[in-house]
Amino acid sequence: MDPLAQFKESQKQSWVHFVPFEVLTTPAAALLVKHGGITLGMKVLDVACGTGVVAITAARVGAAVTALDLTPQLLERAKENARLAQVRVEWREGDVEQLPFADGEFDAVLSQFGHIFAPRSEVAIAEMLRVLKPGGPIAFSTWPPEFLVGQTGALAARYAPPPPPGASPPMLWGDPKVIEQRLGSSVRNIRFQRATMLVPALSLAHFRTNVERAAGPVIRLIEMLAATDPARLASFRQEFDAIVAPYFADNLVRQDYLMTSAQKTAIG
Repeated sequence: MDPLAQFKESQKQSWVHFVPFEVLTTPAAALLVKHGGITLGMKVLDVACGTGVVAITAARVGAAVTALDLTPQLLERAKENARLAQVRVEWREGDVEQLPFADGEFDAVLSQFGHIFAPRSEVAIAEMLRVLKPGGPIAFSTWPPEFLVGQTGALAARYAPPPPPGASPPMLWGDPKVIEQRLGSSVRNIRFQRATMLVPALSLAHFRTNVERAAGPVIRLIEMLAATDPARLASFRQEFDAIVAPYFADNLVRQDYLMTSAQKTAIG
């Protein structure tokens, strides 16, 4: 298996444990659907849909939704969530870097903290724009590098093995200048909106433990360090808690994020 394929297979397996985080991403999903201007009758693609919180929210406002994710276990959870919500969504297993859809097939394309983990950012965004019709909105939520999740993501990257050649750090998707550069002339009317997710936690260790059990990249890192270098694992945990401390108050951890929306140009 080549390094890129191996990296994606590792991602596919590690995100299996993400389900507990859906309680946090559900409110954010409603904000993203509004930010993307999703309305009745639109044909919408949710990329890297996870447990389906964005797809189901869009379906509830009357959109015809297709949702895609790399991890089949998350799609099973998404199907159950859709059944409970009594909405219809077409669920597909697949890779954002190779979307199984026709050019211009969708009226809108969304992604909530998902497409950012595709290793080749330029391939992922090109595919998302390819399947979007001219004039249609693309909207996504990402983690700014200067805030909590961006800082802990950078910390994890320092402790983890290097990604395959050509892979881009996920948190660069939270930098408006990088977003503008990546979207380029393919879009117009770029709009940014800041938002905050508040995560319940009883202590720094409580918060960290929940992350270690559910966040894909961190799960892989903890398993590796526990098996090979316990002292380095202890160091990672100490640094992680120090980063989180300024964001922790009143049993809540503040996670700031960024929403982006834009319209595809006719030549995009």
